[in-house]
Amino acid sequence: QVQLVESGGGLVQPGGSLRLSCAASGTIFSINDMGWYRQAPGKERELVATITSGGKGNYADSVKGRFTISRDTAKKTVYLQMNTLKPEDTAVYYCNAYIYVVGTSGYASYWGKGTLVTVSS
Repeated sequence: QVQLVESGGGLVQPGGSLRLSCAASGTIFSINDMGWYRQAPGKERELVATITSGGKGNYADSVKGRFTISRDTAKKTVYLQMNTLKPEDTAVYYCNAYIYVVGTSGYASYWGKGTLVTVSS
C-alpha cells in the first residue's frame, strides 16, 4: 500500500509565501515523475508543476517565476515553494506521483488527499 501525504497548506496574505511538502510511503521500489496539481472551487483540477526523476521541472504559465518544485529522492518527498501568492492561487493542492510498488508490474499514478491553500487579506 502506498500513501502520499501533503502538508504545509494554510491561510496567507497576498504577496506571501508557503512551502508545500508531499511524502510518499509504503513498499516503494521506485518513483518516477512527481507533481502538484490544484483545484479551485467550481473549476477543474489543473497542473501546477511537475518534476522528473532527474530533477527537471515543468510549470504552468500562471505560476512560472513564482513557484519552484523540488524533490528529495532519499526522503521520497516533493516540495512546492510558492512565492508572491495571489488570491487566484487559492485552491486545494494535490500531490501526484508515478510509483513502482514492490510486487507490481510497473509504474502507476497515485494521488494525495490534498491540502488547502487560501490567499486572502
